[in-house]
Amino acid sequence: MTIKVVTTLLYFAVVFYLGYKGWKETKGASDYMLAGRRISPFVMAMSYGATFVSTSAIIGFGGAAGLFGFPLLWLTVLTVVVGVFISMVFFGKRTRRMGLALNCRTFPELLGKRYQSRFLQSFSGGIIFLFIPVYAAAVLIGICRMVEVSFGLPYTWVLLGVTAIVALYVVTGGLKAVMYTDAFQGTIMAVMMLVLVAYTYSMLGGVTEAHQTLTDMAHLMPEKLQKGGMLGWTQGAVPFSPLWLTIYTTIVYGVGIGVLAQPQLAVRFMTVPSDRELNRAVLYGGVFILLMTGVAFTVGALSNAVFFKEFGTISIAMAEGNIDKIIPMYIETMMPPWFSAIFLMAMFAAAMSTLSSQFHVGGTSLGHDIYARAMRTRVRAAGNAMAINQMGVIITILATLVWAWMLPPSVIARATAFFFGLCASAFLPTYLLGLYWKGMTKTGAKVSMVGGFSFSMLWLLFIMEKEASAIGLCQFLFGKATLVAHAAPGSWLHLLQWVDPNVVALPFSFMLAWGVSVFSTSLAEEHVEACWQNC
Repeated sequence: MTIKVVTTLLYFAVVFYLGYKGWKETKGASDYMLAGRRISPFVMAMSYGATFVSTSAIIGFGGAAGLFGFPLLWLTVLTVVVGVFISMVFFGKRTRRMGLALNCRTFPELLGKRYQSRFLQSFSGGIIFLFIPVYAAAVLIGICRMVEVSFGLPYTWVLLGVTAIVALYVVTGGLKAVMYTDAFQGTIMAVMMLVLVAYTYSMLGGVTEAHQTLTDMAHLMPEKLQKGGMLGWTQGAVPFSPLWLTIYTTIVYGVGIGVLAQPQLAVRFMTVPSDRELNRAVLYGGVFILLMTGVAFTVGALSNAVFFKEFGTISIAMAEGNIDKIIPMYIETMMPPWFSAIFLMAMFAAAMSTLSSQFHVGGTSLGHDIYARAMRTRVRAAGNAMAINQMGVIITILATLVWAWMLPPSVIARATAFFFGLCASAFLPTYLLGLYWKGMTKTGAKVSMVGGFSFSMLWLLFIMEKEASAIGLCQFLFGKATLVAHAAPGSWLHLLQWVDPNVVALPFSFMLAWGVSVFSTSLAEEHVEACWQNC
């Protein structure tokens, strides 16, 4: 406990120093929202990775790997290929250039100025502000569960304490403070994950022996999971069974594709001074994401073998049915005391790096894209743009705190996948086609964004089994958990309950964008040409 306290205090001392450094260098709204557009490739890549990979990935999806096994490694493949390479090379460069040419400070402002639409900026800002607290709450729950298990403190105390710490340097220091601390925190995370995977394999006798042990445990898969289609932790699930659909449509596809339209990640492309920094950031970011997600999912799956070897039970039983506690329990019970102390610091790093970015993007969406856009004249005259953004951050933090109290157990991975999928359905067609297609019109962008968002939410409320049942609106209106609940078991209609909204909503949103743009009036030719010349 002494080691934990000392390392935690040292960690926070560095974090607050970097937050102070960011505060000293923040002179205006551009510094607060875009870090002055002068960030180095290493800091940008580590901030991008640390924002992307948080306790939701390590604790939430790591816990999900404890339940479902190695199939989650397909998400690692997508996060490296799509989330780093495609995102930085094909989205990052054009986003940076267009953001600079149009003088954009936020992701919603980029969409609004690209299409010359105040509605698009405000509507996208509203989606971000309303729903990013759900994602942030998932990250907050992850670190709070880790501290709860590690220190034995009440969950409520931990929730309030962690929120207050992150709020202190995000509200005052802006994006510079966020990115400086992200780079430091990401470095800690990378070192700890290397130690974690090496120690786990050593406890099981090596890589080959560990995987064989886990394969031989297939008969221990819980009966409920077997009925859902699971064959084993290394074998995966029966194709098109309910759990196969959950793994590959919600976790792998929903998160792996949804990363392309994450506002807190896209804004980082606008913080570097040139394309050269983005090219260099691909290598840093690729290695970091591979290490973070690959290790978390591997160790989550192998925790079953370690727990069974030591205690005769599998991970979900050790965590008393809450998958969000699998990784914390594994660290506290199986790893050396010195490691659990330092890993706790790494989890603080993972949570705080992502939370700070989520609070920042949620606050600027409210302050800059909604309030300041609606009250543009008064804000400029008063010169208080930065204060308004800070107030937006505070409101976002409070909303996150409320969600963290309300959300049920085992929710981290689900809440994360929900936000990623929602962003893809609402933003990705407008964002991608706005970067690459001159024929994309303002009307097409509006219809696509509203249609994709609406379709995704309707699917979530009336088709998706877990979410629709928990919310209860479908039960209240129609007297059944989902609209397809009474379809013949095994039929394609019945299986739709486990298909992620993004699988259907994203193609629908793309069709709306293309179809409406083809038959609607284009934007002013000179505006489109100006965008393209600068890209």
